Amino acid sequence: MSNSTKYIFVTGGVASSLGKGIIAASLAKLLQARGYSTTIQKLDPYINIDPGTLNPYEHGECYVTDDGAETDLDLGHYERFLNVTTSQANNVTTGRIYQSVINKERRGEYLGKTVQVIPHITNEIKANIQSLGKNGDYDIIITEIGGTVGDIESLPYVEALRQMRWEFADDCIVIHLTLVPFLQAAGELKTKPTQHAVKQLLELGVQPDILCCRTEHELDLDLRKKIARFCNVVPEAVIEAMDAPTIYDVPLMMQEEELDEVVLKQLNLSRKSKPNLDSWHSFLNNLKNPTSEVTIGIVGKYVELKDSYKSISEAFIHGGTANLCKVNIEWIHSEKLTKANTAEFLGKLDGVLVAPGFGSRGITGKINAVHYARENNLPFLGICLGMQCAVIEFARNVIGWEDAHTAEISPDSKRPVISLMEEQKNISDMGGTMRLGQYKCELKANSKIYDAYNTEVINERHRHRFEFNSDYLEEFEKNGLKATGINPVTGLVEVVEADNHPWFVGVQFHPEYKSTVDNPHPLFKSFVKAVMDNKK
Repeated sequence: MSNSTKYIFVTGGVASSLGKGIIAASLAKLLQARGYSTTIQKLDPYINIDPGTLNPYEHGECYVTDDGAETDLDLGHYERFLNVTTSQANNVTTGRIYQSVINKERRGEYLGKTVQVIPHITNEIKANIQSLGKNGDYDIIITEIGGTVGDIESLPYVEALRQMRWEFADDCIVIHLTLVPFLQAAGELKTKPTQHAVKQLLELGVQPDILCCRTEHELDLDLRKKIARFCNVVPEAVIEAMDAPTIYDVPLMMQEEELDEVVLKQLNLSRKSKPNLDSWHSFLNNLKNPTSEVTIGIVGKYVELKDSYKSISEAFIHGGTANLCKVNIEWIHSEKLTKANTAEFLGKLDGVLVAPGFGSRGITGKINAVHYARENNLPFLGICLGMQCAVIEFARNVIGWEDAHTAEISPDSKRPVISLMEEQKNISDMGGTMRLGQYKCELKANSKIYDAYNTEVINERHRHRFEFNSDYLEEFEKNGLKATGINPVTGLVEVVEADNHPWFVGVQFHPEYKSTVDNPHPLFKSFVKAVMDNKK
């Protein structure tokens, strides 16, 4: 392995949810803006092989990469910030590590040795961390270790990091993210939790090089010196990470704190080039100075946890900003929507998006939402199950097939307008057995979808088992629901849109996964534009 690759580890102390992913993505953005090729990976300490089988209430959305990996939502932040694709190698779980080690043991690769956490599990972790640097594709690899230091489950990761500190002495640093809470009663910031968090890391043999301190109030120089003194770091390596108005402000705040300068200095890398963040600045400027405003409803069954639809809400920020439009999101629980109250929920909206999902819970509400949008000329975008609901609604209420349904929920339906692909019918495993990752789609001219992309062939990411049932295609088209996007290899329908409607589009793929700050997704841009035009 070439020694040129540098490794930066990001760990968290005191509490979870401090924003390690955003700090890692912001640092990567600053290093990338200076011309260093950078990637980020996330190590998740849970025992699931991947988050694909996790309920979104547990960890938020499952983010899908081009190569079909079901990964942690932090990879979404990495792609949105860096505009660089990630892959399976960018997300590792304890389950994947143990599975690999156990498979090697069964194949006899350990030559009769006792297989243990050290060295076998830690070696496997180190191999996974270094795999991204093998081909010399990256100057810098940032590795975020999930969870909080001191958790039993993340101990092997911290041990692997301790070993790498020795093996790559000058090419490896550790950033520890901690909390400096403000005590209202005493009227002061407290550094003790940070001291304890660093002490806990030291007990595991790791001295952090840089401390990022999450705080609601400014850290003055005295406080920084105090933290530096107790935690064995130089004062310039105590970085203030204040609460930000938006996550997109964080790279600029970290630049002001000179996080990138400190990192490059500690890694002995040149600091000559200044970061070029022109496009980032102009994005933020547009984000904060919209000239118009719309309200779009997101209808889903996991709306209590907004992170379940993280990529969708971020894609609306990108698509809105590209139109100089502020998109207000109204979260609507699909289980609450009945035929009787749909107008009450959707009547005030300028547009509606029916979200992806699995299973029967809340599907009736989604179908009711589609019905309202179609009948009341409300701009509509359906994604994955949202597109399938559009197909079911159209079959029932326009064609008149009252028993039309998806085979996912009603396997005995006489009119399964959404059904399984043949090769899916005998699969019993839930994990990783769907149509996953990037597939081609050919768009038909003179359609809303073609106008959005302005190109004939697109590549989009999928995550589903069930498909539009092409046996019924002719009937749909005859009645005014057109298939305007087709997979050229399988002939499967990927996009449907309704005639005689300002903007009614359903897509089987997930456009939200590919929207970034530098490249807002064309479909979200078009949808927001249609909502604005329709509102006028």
